[in-house]
Amino acid sequence: MTVLIFNNQAEFYAEQLSKAVPELNYVATSDLDMAIAIAPDADVLVGLAPYLKPELLAAMPKLSWIQALTTGVDNLLSLEGVAITNCGGIHGPQMSELAVLHMLALLRRFPKMLENQTAHVWERWPQPLLAGKTACIVGLGAIAEHLAGVLGAFGMRVTGVSSGRDSAPGIDRVYRREQLHTAAAEADFLIVLTPYSEATHHIVNAKVLGAMKPSAYLVNIARGGCVDEAALAKSLKSGGIAGAALDVFANSPLAPEAAVWDLPNLIITPHIGGASDVYHEQALPIIVTNMRDFVAGGVAALKNRLDR
Repeated sequence: MTVLIFNNQAEFYAEQLSKAVPELNYVATSDLDMAIAIAPDADVLVGLAPYLKPELLAAMPKLSWIQALTTGVDNLLSLEGVAITNCGGIHGPQMSELAVLHMLALLRRFPKMLENQTAHVWERWPQPLLAGKTACIVGLGAIAEHLAGVLGAFGMRVTGVSSGRDSAPGIDRVYRREQLHTAAAEADFLIVLTPYSEATHHIVNAKVLGAMKPSAYLVNIARGGCVDEAALAKSLKSGGIAGAALDVFANSPLAPEAAVWDLPNLIITPHIGGASDVYHEQALPIIVTNMRDFVAGGVAALKNRLDR
């Protein structure tokens, strides 16, 4: 069995997997053309889901399993006869740290401090605290549980919105999804962490934004489609909410001419929430476990398959 690893850390994965699961043959590359050349002989593909292009997948007639290095696998779920697993559950630290970065930058007006530094302006203003404020997390998965613990350490009250859970560690109160506008109304920060689906398309819409306090902030580190960007633009321009931070967008990467760049009181980061400098080390244990299961029993032995 040959495993094609297509990633900028492919050599690391191949070296470590060869030691941990030597029964398989690992071929590593970060070059798409080389990956396509290797593809016909490969039974398994490992890589970041968004970079597994149709031309690569079409060149793999023997493909039986894709081990995505991401959580999201939207572009792969339409494949037939291919088992799909992901690296869900490892993103808590980096996603939580980005959320806190967004929250502190918004609350303390950090972009204005950087502007003042560039202009050589010494200006001081009262510095609000996260302590004592309420953060509402929309979507209560593993990342939300990690984030709740981090925000609790700041002395925040943390609530959540979920259609499938009545409680979660670190969450003071859970609202049902149909109660989102009620949860948003009491929150100082509304943090979107729900997976994107037809049910969560524009889950943060004009009604939800309208329920938020003028002093409140929106943070979206989930998927762009979860927030109605047109409604958010109106709210930011009118002062309906104090500000927002977006790591994800309906169209990504943002085009230079995209209107969202120029919205007031908005912080933009380029979809970096899931990234870390040790991502390959975070993902490796999941991949090793899945490779061992695959050796023991083929695709039928893989746990947490997303294609089912």
